[in-house]
Amino acid sequence: MNREELLEMLDRLVEVPSVELKMNVPADQRMALSGLHLDAMEGRLREVYFFDTPELALYHQGVVVRARRTQGADDDTVVKLRPAAPDALSPTVRASKNLKLEMDVTRGSYVVSASLKGSRRVGAVREAVSGGRPLERLFTKEQRSFFAEHAPAGVGWDELVPLGPVLVVLLKFVPPGLPRRSTIEQWHYPGEVPLVELSTKTTPQNVLQVFTEGARFVRDHGLSASGAQEPKTRKALEFFARQQAGRSRKDG
Repeated sequence: MNREELLEMLDRLVEVPSVELKMNVPADQRMALSGLHLDAMEGRLREVYFFDTPELALYHQGVVVRARRTQGADDDTVVKLRPAAPDALSPTVRASKNLKLEMDVTRGSYVVSASLKGSRRVGAVREAVSGGRPLERLFTKEQRSFFAEHAPAGVGWDELVPLGPVLVVLLKFVPPGLPRRSTIEQWHYPGEVPLVELSTKTTPQNVLQVFTEGARFVRDHGLSASGAQEPKTRKALEFFARQQAGRSRKDG
């Protein structure tokens, strides 16, 4: 980020209670991860679906609709605005216990998001993506209201198609030499090299300290945020939208 972008980011920290610092680990650096002494057997599996039109009308409007299955946990859903202006949200949404406001920071950019979360019983996501229940009913009443408020005109639940799944391996750990809980996610896209993301969360008050400590830590382990720092959501949406477009052309 340039100086102007950095100052803007620092000014906007007052809008959020949480900040997540992220970096994609380039493929040629992944052997260095062995120095983090990770225990792969502590990882959890996730299956992630996104829902959008074939042309990604929601994503281009800044709306993300997602559902996940997680090993050993309930299914969960989210309707997210990214980017978001928290002050522009309705009072009802701002007061919701299911709202999560967060700033994501990478090497070259930052973004504030507003997510309305929901929980569903195990198996609900599979029913929805297989056509066993209407997609709209997978999401909570307040999520559906949030969607209606922010989705592009003319785009309803019936226009959305499932994009995925992405198989994710998730590992949370406290690395030696960095007394702070961190996360590694490995996102698997069929036929492609997995995307590996290293991240940690902090409060706005501690973000500069955590950034300094984290930068030193990854540098000492032979890691750097070089190469494309591609957001996981955008990569997944574009990847599966291309796949679906290819199938449609073939069927046509």
